[in-house]
Amino acid sequence: MKLFLGVLAISLSSALIAMPATAADAENYPDKPIKIVVPFPPGGSTDVLIRLIGPRLSTRLGQTIVVENRPGASATVGADSVARSAPDGYTLLAASAHHTIAQAVLPSLNYQIDKSFAPVGMIAMVPNLVVVNNSLPAKNIAELVALTKAEPDRYNYGSAGPGSAHHLIGEMFKLRTGAKLTHVPYAGSAPAVTGLLSDQVQVMFDTVPSALPHIKGGKTRALAATTAKRSSALPDVPTLQESGLEGFDVGTWMGLVAPAGTPPEIVQRLNKELVAVVNDPDVQKQLLNQGIEPDPSTPEALAQRINNEVHQFADLVKQAQLKVE
Repeated sequence: MKLFLGVLAISLSSALIAMPATAADAENYPDKPIKIVVPFPPGGSTDVLIRLIGPRLSTRLGQTIVVENRPGASATVGADSVARSAPDGYTLLAASAHHTIAQAVLPSLNYQIDKSFAPVGMIAMVPNLVVVNNSLPAKNIAELVALTKAEPDRYNYGSAGPGSAHHLIGEMFKLRTGAKLTHVPYAGSAPAVTGLLSDQVQVMFDTVPSALPHIKGGKTRALAATTAKRSSALPDVPTLQESGLEGFDVGTWMGLVAPAGTPPEIVQRLNKELVAVVNDPDVQKQLLNQGIEPDPSTPEALAQRINNEVHQFADLVKQAQLKVE
């Protein structure tokens, strides 16, 4: 009997935790601290971004914002913890393109980024760049593709590891252009950049913040941006669309999502304050100085981006026959 009562108590406790917020809760929101889970280690671009907007969001909401780093398993450990949290607006996830990619390459996830969360809104977009080592004679995308086709076993591209954004963007580029590039995975972005600088690999699909110091220092060259818009930090570098790849629009976006079932009133309140923070001139200046493009959006726009990318990356994994161990 005691065992039964204990199990019943645990079950009731779990049910209470998972209960959605009521109309009264939504009306009084927020009345306690809000936690934002960053699924990456401290110091990364997502962590820096959230710690930049966190204090300002706290001021606008009138509550403390607590940032909790929960890295691991390609950003899925932190995402899984938020997916299982109460849908009351007090636990949020700093989501990114890493999560749409993870869903495509890791089919055994306990959650789905397009179904287990309520999108709050975009914060920013970080363009990726087609960056080449200075030893490569190619001056544009057409010359790069022609060079690799002429010597198909000679040229490599580096990534932060199998299933990373660098990897999938590279494979997408290969499918769209027919470029003959061999993938060389590294244990992280920094080692991959080192490989590019030392000519171990000749190409990398790196983010602007990571690539910018080496481009400005004359150590590497950017041939194109992978997003639909040019990077504000490198306005003279064309996009892949401008280079002939119609519809190529992939970058490392960052935004906030809440557990599925979070009341729309709470989502809209969070979105309103988030957009106001990102539109602050000081915030925009700080982001642009780092090569990050401010890109606030509605919840619906972020939902559409997530849905599009989930299908885009799933199709890519199938077409390229990618396997991530």
